[in-house]
Amino acid sequence: MRDHVVVFGEMLWDCLPSGPVPGGAPMNVALNLHQLGLNSRLISAVGLDKEGEDLLTFLREFGLPLDLIQTKENHDTSKVLVDTADPENIRYTIVSPVAWDYIIWNEEMDKAVEEADAFVFGTLGVRNPDSLKTLIKLLHHPTLRVFDANLRSPFYDFEVIETLLGFADILKINEDEMEIFADYFQTEPTIEDLCFYLDQHYPMEIICVTRGAKGAMIYQKGKLFEHPGYRVHVQDSIGAGDAFLSGFIKTYLEERSPEDILDFACRIGAFVATQKGGTPKYSEADIEGVD
Repeated sequence: MRDHVVVFGEMLWDCLPSGPVPGGAPMNVALNLHQLGLNSRLISAVGLDKEGEDLLTFLREFGLPLDLIQTKENHDTSKVLVDTADPENIRYTIVSPVAWDYIIWNEEMDKAVEEADAFVFGTLGVRNPDSLKTLIKLLHHPTLRVFDANLRSPFYDFEVIETLLGFADILKINEDEMEIFADYFQTEPTIEDLCFYLDQHYPMEIICVTRGAKGAMIYQKGKLFEHPGYRVHVQDSIGAGDAFLSGFIKTYLEERSPEDILDFACRIGAFVATQKGGTPKYSEADIEGVD
């Protein structure tokens, strides 16, 4: 059974008007995978402070392994100021620098990635050269490499993105990010044209484009598969895309069809959108209840 997944990147506190909640796309993905029954581990870092200890306590409550999370004496635990005025278009102000900007390579994390069935990474977690150097070293393992674009202005650089694309087996990108990619690569701003360009220039197996309330699409070997998504009452969209990616990874590792992958991923993303915060606790029965 292919179920070992390592996730690299940020873990943080989303500072909402109602108070701080744990967050960060990589942490959310690791937690969702864990709840879905996979063996997931997170490579990240927190500060030697109360916020860092509280985050680790939160992860312990889920039973997520903490062995690949580093503690930094000289750097604070990450915080993000969140504007939820528009629940379907959350805005973030990301404090910099923080502990996960300084993730240092070690043999334990290297072995974990080498033996994993999938390795998930994004752009925000490598905005600093120290963490980028570590990620590049880990990406040389031939593990299934899943690139979650997760662009957060101004913390992305297309020179870095092009390097990461060169390692990616799977790319997950949303519609807004697709337009930014299309502008940079000078393609037509359509899913078909951008996917065709990326497929021709980078060694990818699948490109997945999430479209919010409109569902998602998969581009694979020149074919497009589409799912309209599920209509739900949105509490907030925090973490919905991370839940989607987790559902995608689970079903992809199970070698399910593109149609089944999209259906499950859209279903779990829709469920999380009905909850407050990015990491609600749930069972697969809760996901099955989405229609």
